Amino acid sequence: MAIAAALLLAGCGGGAESDSWNGKAVALTKEQVRETLPDGEAMAGWKESFRPTTLEMDKLSRSEACPIKGNAGCENSRFFGVSTFQHTENAATVTFLIIAYDSEQAARKAYDVLWDGYYGKKAGQRAKSFSLGPIGDERDARFGSSGHFGEPGAVTQTRVGTTLLWTLAGSMDKHENGVNEDSVRDLATVLAKRARQAQNGNAPSATLEG
Repeated sequence: MAIAAALLLAGCGGGAESDSWNGKAVALTKEQVRETLPDGEAMAGWKESFRPTTLEMDKLSRSEACPIKGNAGCENSRFFGVSTFQHTENAATVTFLIIAYDSEQAARKAYDVLWDGYYGKKAGQRAKSFSLGPIGDERDARFGSSGHFGEPGAVTQTRVGTTLLWTLAGSMDKHENGVNEDSVRDLATVLAKRARQAQNGNAPSATLEG
């Protein structure tokens, strides 16, 4: 239920390897997934509204993580993680999501299934694609209007090794100081860097400040 609440909050609102890594693609543990999710220390200027939480992939988790027919995209997944933040100076919110798979092949296979079948639609029907730059092993991003009154919203999806990552951002502020492509890119980059650090066997330490 907590996962569902975080997803409701967020609802209001492919390329070559590029970031630094050591060539490994390992299945992350439950604790590594939790540590990969940004926490309050990693998010300067943001207030933690749902602390980093990781669940084992059971029937309920699959229905939340892969809410399409047959929970497609969740095959060979192990854990589902989420953390949510509100910006302290504007009406922006961001939710970070992770699905950890048992292999890079499983994550790669699920990538298009979940982007085309669900997550790519989270920024609204008229959303436009934008570039995230050289992060992760695969990446996509869309910016549009995800609120009921035309509020800006964005979704990004990135694959880093054996993990799929999402950044769901939105704002009640329709102007640039709410949510924009640059701020969403920064948020997605933090999550991707932390996932890469975990893949490398290191403690995730990347922060929004760099």
